[in-house]
Amino acid sequence: MGISVTQLLIVLVIVIVLFGTKRLRNMGGDIGGAIKGFRSAMKDGEEDKNLTEKDSDVIDAEVINTEVTEKKSEQDKV
Repeated sequence: MGISVTQLLIVLVIVIVLFGTKRLRNMGGDIGGAIKGFRSAMKDGEEDKNLTEKDSDVIDAEVINTEVTEKKSEQDKV
């Protein structure tokens, strides 16, 4: 009940006739680039997820410090 080699070859020939080899090559490159970008984004997401609590506390402190500094400069202008 599975797909035989002959059936796969027939489908391949039909696809090549419909799209042409140049377009298939371009589509393959596009799909490969998309997969590479997806893997890169997943790896970056894992690195961000692995921040320790200490790192997130430092980031929070920097944000709060920046906000306080900005508010002080706004008050000095007034």
